[in-house]
Amino acid sequence: MKAKAVHKLSEEELAIEVDNLRKKLFELKTQSVTEKIQDTSQYCKIRKDIARLLTEQTMRHAATIEKS
Repeated sequence: MKAKAVHKLSEEELAIEVDNLRKKLFELKTQSVTEKIQDTSQYCKIRKDIARLLTEQTMRHAATIEKS
């Protein structure tokens, strides 16, 4: 997920997307235990997407606090 796409998401969509990505990461980890994974680079990609989303949430939260 690109940063431009992240900026367009609403607060609720950010939270939902973070949950979905965390579930996907968990499923990848369980798959690695039970079977071989073809594309191991997905771990890094998903973690980076989660970090982008959480960073955007933090920035928005900080902006609302500054306005108050």
